[in-house]
Amino acid sequence: MFKKILVANRGEIALRVIFACRELGIKTVAVYSEADENSLHVRFADEDICIGPARSADSYLNVPAIISAAEITGADAIHPGYGFLSESAYLAEVCEACHIRFIGPDPNVIRLLGDKAKARRAMKKAGVPMLPGSDGPVDSEEAATKIAASIGYPVIIKAVAGGGGRGMRIVKEPKELGHAFRTAQREAEAAFGVGDVYLEKYLESPRHIEYQILGDHHGNVVHLGERECSIQRRHQKLIEESPSIAVSEKARRKMGAVVVDAARAVQYTNAGTFEFLMDAKGNFYFMEVNTRVQVEHPVTEWVTGIDIVKEQIRIAAGERLSFKQSEVTFTGHSIECRVNAEDPVTFVPSPGTIHAFSIPGGPGVRVDTAAHAECTIPPNYDSMIAKIIVHGRDRQEAIARMKRTLEMSVVEGIRTSIPLHLRILNDPDFIAGRLSTHFMERFMPVKKPSTLAESA
Repeated sequence: MFKKILVANRGEIALRVIFACRELGIKTVAVYSEADENSLHVRFADEDICIGPARSADSYLNVPAIISAAEITGADAIHPGYGFLSESAYLAEVCEACHIRFIGPDPNVIRLLGDKAKARRAMKKAGVPMLPGSDGPVDSEEAATKIAASIGYPVIIKAVAGGGGRGMRIVKEPKELGHAFRTAQREAEAAFGVGDVYLEKYLESPRHIEYQILGDHHGNVVHLGERECSIQRRHQKLIEESPSIAVSEKARRKMGAVVVDAARAVQYTNAGTFEFLMDAKGNFYFMEVNTRVQVEHPVTEWVTGIDIVKEQIRIAAGERLSFKQSEVTFTGHSIECRVNAEDPVTFVPSPGTIHAFSIPGGPGVRVDTAAHAECTIPPNYDSMIAKIIVHGRDRQEAIARMKRTLEMSVVEGIRTSIPLHLRILNDPDFIAGRLSTHFMERFMPVKKPSTLAESA
């Protein structure tokens, strides 16, 4: 087992890794930017090192600085959390060259699955159900036009790298294709440094369902069931739950076996998430694989009783999974709300100083956060300040627990998304489980037509 782990992240996920390390008896090193000098992950780690100014590119994305911090402190492993460098094949390769263990998949697997076109081919070969689309990157408008005509409109254009909705365009009719294709290429190039895009059939109102897997270095791979992630805005998830009300036990076993076989086919190790779109008939279609721990991993931890972060660490240390697939059971229902520092109506970011901060606990409530009274939420990073996760005997009790927790939460000094979450939880369609990736459209602010003067 490792003696010391450097946590290459910030905020609640850095704390989450520190918690797991403390329970395993492992020392920790926190890295931080100048904006995070007084953060809780710095306070609670055994050691800490400043790796640069507030700008992410100069700190949390600075591979040489992170590796230097690990070498200076004698860390024998690095946990990247999620975001930042968590899916960086380059960081994983540098760790390998420096004899530091990267707590994540092999760099070749990260590179394969990080390229969505290559991942699509690999998953198709492994027998994972696919939407009709291009076999790889599409290099011209003419080729895109032919593919779109063959699979039928609407289609979606996607960047082969990255995520979060960038380099992505929905095309509903042929006359829109050329402009959308060029725009997606430009966005992809600007965001990820690679302008390659591919096409696939677009589903109008699907659910977003993902499966959590864990694999060790001894050939053992298991799945931990599914999560429903359909409540999202601009491809950013807001509320997640496990299990999905739309997935039967039979479908769970079937798709679980599919993702386990696919993970074995690419020799996947550590934690990963296979993401799917599910249509109204219950058919699953592959989207992508996230080669890291997910923001929403706590809902899976609560319904299975398995500590995913501890398993990540044990796997990276060469240990076998601590359980078998037959030992994975699912109990009750769990829901997670991401509390963001933003206006709940306009979604404008709301950084600043929190003057009062209290999220009540009680039965079935877990709060993952690095926020506290008199802390400053900087404008430099993601706006999420807390994750509220609840567990109940069933979905109805989980919703009730989430509502009372949100209603009794106190966050003063900044605006948060808590009022929006309450509106969603009280929505009849949410309560009934009638969900899709378009659910949030009714909550989006109506854009006023721009006048000539406003656009000048």
